[in-house]
Amino acid sequence: MFQYVIESDTGRKREVNEDRVAVLKRPGGLLLALVADGMGGHNAGDVASRMAVDELGRRFMEADEETFETTEEKTAWLSGQVLQVNRLVYEHSITHSECKGMGTTLIAALIEEDDCVLCHIGDSRAYVIGPSMAQVTRDHSYVNVLVDNGEITQQQAEDHPKKNWILRSLGTEPDIEREMHHFSLAGTSYFLICTDGLSNKLNERDISSIVRSKASLSQKGKALIALANDLGGEDNISFVLLTALGEEV
Repeated sequence: MFQYVIESDTGRKREVNEDRVAVLKRPGGLLLALVADGMGGHNAGDVASRMAVDELGRRFMEADEETFETTEEKTAWLSGQVLQVNRLVYEHSITHSECKGMGTTLIAALIEEDDCVLCHIGDSRAYVIGPSMAQVTRDHSYVNVLVDNGEITQQQAEDHPKKNWILRSLGTEPDIEREMHHFSLAGTSYFLICTDGLSNKLNERDISSIVRSKASLSQKGKALIALANDLGGEDNISFVLLTALGEEV
């Protein structure tokens, strides 16, 4: 049984929070955890992230039970639904002038006991924290292309002026290439999905130190937000932190 905490903070420099986060649970125990970081002019990013999370959440809760019986079925459902929601967001953007060009990153994770199926678009991230901390996703970003081509190092990518240029986002095109992951959470103490407002400000050592502390889960969430803001808080800061350790929420 997973406990979790959800946090979403506007940060210190933005006037609007364009992030959207949610965790939904079906009667059988299957969880859907969602994080989306919206982008677009005139705060349309808020519309894109809200549409993506709300629509995926609704479809998840309304789906038939047999939809999620196997890993293959979970993967097919999640991949297909993200494709359909991408089209909905895209069509909204081209039919509403104030939303032209809007889009959103997405992390969507289906979790049942130790099994996790995850869909990833953009530069929001997923981490597992067990004996060590590991990043599950890899940002769909311009700097990662430079790293892959050997033009810059991973260390140079961390401080690159174009670090936040992402190459994939939900809703900006009629079709979307989405990255699917399937992995076990066995041996994992914590599972974290977050927007770059957290991962750009806190390194893995900072995150792991707070998450592994003896504080309650909600206190850990507040501490992550506080530190990201103390380090500048230039962006919205949002995440879902889950654990199966049975600790105090």
